[in-house]
Amino acid sequence: MAEISIPGVSNKYKTNDYIDALMKKERIPLEREQETLDRYKEQQSAWRGVNQKMSELRESTKALYSFDNPFNNKLATSSNEQAFTADAGRDATFGQIKIDVIKPATGDKFLSAELEKNATVPQGTYTFQVADKTVSFNWKGGKLQDFITSLNRRGNNVIKASTVGVSGNKQALLIESLKTGEESTLVFKDAALDYALANGIIEKSRGDVTEFGTEKSAFANPPQEEVLPAGEQTGMPDMTAEAITIDEGSITVPPRAGFLLSIPEDTVTRDNMRLEFSFSLESVEDITEAVNERLAMRPELPDAGNATYEEIVIQNNPSETKLPPVPTEPLVPITDAADFYVLTDDGTEHTIDTDAFAVDEETNERNISLMLEDYPGITGIVVRNRNTGTAITLSPFSVFEEKKNGGYQPVHAVSTAGDAKIKYEGITITRPTNTIDDVVPHVTLNIHNPTEKTETVTIAADKDAAKNALINFVGTYNQVIAEMNILSTNKPEVISELDYLSSEESEAANERLGMFQGDYSLTQNKAQMQAIIAANYAWAENAPITMLSQIGISTRAAGNGTGYTASQLRGYLEIDEKKLDSALESNLEDIKNIFGYDRDGDLIMDSGIGVALDKQLGSWVSTGGIIANKNRGIAQKITASEANIRRLETQLDRKEAELKAKYGQMEGTLNNLQGQANTISNWVNSGRQQ
Repeated sequence: MAEISIPGVSNKYKTNDYIDALMKKERIPLEREQETLDRYKEQQSAWRGVNQKMSELRESTKALYSFDNPFNNKLATSSNEQAFTADAGRDATFGQIKIDVIKPATGDKFLSAELEKNATVPQGTYTFQVADKTVSFNWKGGKLQDFITSLNRRGNNVIKASTVGVSGNKQALLIESLKTGEESTLVFKDAALDYALANGIIEKSRGDVTEFGTEKSAFANPPQEEVLPAGEQTGMPDMTAEAITIDEGSITVPPRAGFLLSIPEDTVTRDNMRLEFSFSLESVEDITEAVNERLAMRPELPDAGNATYEEIVIQNNPSETKLPPVPTEPLVPITDAADFYVLTDDGTEHTIDTDAFAVDEETNERNISLMLEDYPGITGIVVRNRNTGTAITLSPFSVFEEKKNGGYQPVHAVSTAGDAKIKYEGITITRPTNTIDDVVPHVTLNIHNPTEKTETVTIAADKDAAKNALINFVGTYNQVIAEMNILSTNKPEVISELDYLSSEESEAANERLGMFQGDYSLTQNKAQMQAIIAANYAWAENAPITMLSQIGISTRAAGNGTGYTASQLRGYLEIDEKKLDSALESNLEDIKNIFGYDRDGDLIMDSGIGVALDKQLGSWVSTGGIIANKNRGIAQKITASEANIRRLETQLDRKEAELKAKYGQMEGTLNNLQGQANTISNWVNSGRQQ
């Protein structure tokens, strides 16, 4: 059997070269179609570039006549920026404002006593309160630095802690409120209060506390009870204040004694007032047996008697002396019956649940703390020691404002909570923060430090913002003109004269050069934009500024005196900066009006360069606009071209397969013939040899 040579494997007869030569000719239509597809994609990319630049110009144009246009921006300048700065709103009034800063708003910032470098914080629930914000968390105990990290993580812009190095092996804890103002005092509660007291951060403030109940004359007998509580026994002595004693500030209420103590009126009427006192119980000699003996030995009053005259009997009046009723059974001791009440102005007594308050383990005292506002109409405290063998020992009573850090004061205060205080036009004003935006209309004052004399805030137009916006407008406008010049003409100089382009940008521009040379829509758009820029916008009779050229912006703003250059003829805008600065200084409002003006008073801008240019650009870049339609048409061509490419590739694959099959058969036939020739040759040669 003849050997078969497969094209591309043995290539004995160079059939692959023949096939490649034939296929190269067959691929020409495909290569042309691929070039067409690449051209379509380049055109699509070019239109997208035009769309991007026109959109940027449109945004820049809108910024010059919209509500947020820079011509309405105000600039607030402080004569002493170390003391205060200011920010002006767009509606702020031009002029000067006189300001005296008496003091800035401050927050509480407290230092502890000196602590060891390896100091620890005991476990507990640590609660910190600033105004109406509370930070509370359970701490398992550990290093001070770990406690600070845990507290700061939960600080929520309310409180912050850090350490301050005091010496090589000493440090201090700094705790600060992140809120300013007199009402934003830093209050320590729960374990935080214990830690702050133990480590010299705060101490009890006596100056803010009103004490009462320090003189025996202040104690009156408790009110008579209409209904005796359960456990009371007939024959027990009446409770009075006579036996109460006061020794070195300690109030002792012996068994079966009580009192009414009035609260100072000037504290009851104030807000956020807290009442505090403490008490302890001490066992003393029980009086029950003595009372029983006294009742048993009491005298018997004789009958009053009568007088008789003949048949008339006249009874004597009974004795006015009253003896306590005789109990039917002997009295028994009473324990656990120390009762405390709040008395209100309607005569009602409200029981104080003393068991709800903690007992100090060191002093064995129970500390009572009440907010007066929780008891409307409070007038006094009533105490009844119903016990027969227990005395009550009380501390003096005190009332203080809760907002004053719970009656505590800092030991080492870096700063304390206080309001900012300023004078505006001679009027003293206080605010809780250093950002004050409700004193001067549309102006925000930022307070930093006190002033030594009256300073001023000057409100003026922000001319720099207006100038920058105009420069940005000219720059984006020129970029659009440059792109239209590149796409619509085939002159290399339109690229070389753009000296701001990088080498990569210049190379890319050369690839786009003249791409839409036959598309007159770009040329027409350029002419319309130039007409808009050069037009006269008379927004009012005798308006001093009606054209861009009057403020130093035109195609020949530099004015070299030798006629127009090629660059100027291509429509690029130039800026005469000196002329522009002068116009901004004296005609800012007029410049604003040539970009956008409401002619008919409907609060909609309907005239001006910005309005006209925005409308012109919108017809190109908006949805359904000119560029969108052009890209839609190109997209259809791309789809058709891609379909053609797929069809041609299929045809080429089929053609190549056919050629390979034919040349394979040809090689097989040639190989077969070659084999037959070899056989005949061998037979002839063998015959000759015989």
